[in-house]
Amino acid sequence: MPNEIILTVNGEQRPVTADPGTPLLYILRNDLGLIGAKYGCGTGQCGACFVLIDGFATPSCDTPLWSAAGKAIVTIEGLGKDEPHPLQRAFIAEQAAQCGYCTSGIIISAAALLARSPRPAEADIRQALDRNLCRCGSHNRVVRAVQRAAAEMSA
Repeated sequence: MPNEIILTVNGEQRPVTADPGTPLLYILRNDLGLIGAKYGCGTGQCGACFVLIDGFATPSCDTPLWSAAGKAIVTIEGLGKDEPHPLQRAFIAEQAAQCGYCTSGIIISAAALLARSPRPAEADIRQALDRNLCRCGSHNRVVRAVQRAAAEMSA
């Protein structure tokens, strides 16, 4: 049965009317028009749909709407709301995206990492991105992009 649920997405209160069990990804994409998070596996294992929920990279495809209410949700669109985020600039500079399908989820995972560890070691970056699947083979450029963004954000 549909309910009205208030979400805080990218700093804005957004009322939605939907079944509380609806995956957050569907609400973000279909109701709120935030299409950066992508449907990948549908089971929270590939990372294409990651968003930040209270600062943690979270798969929105298997997060029910009810569990996101009252929490701060940040999508890829919210990271670079006024100007490109350092991670977004670094991914462009390092040519870290090929097809781009997984990129928003990878950037979200990297943002969560840099929020808790501003100068991560390469091994920490690789571990933090382990949940994000990319079939294009740009892994080394992704790591360099995260390192570049960390240096810029720490300066």
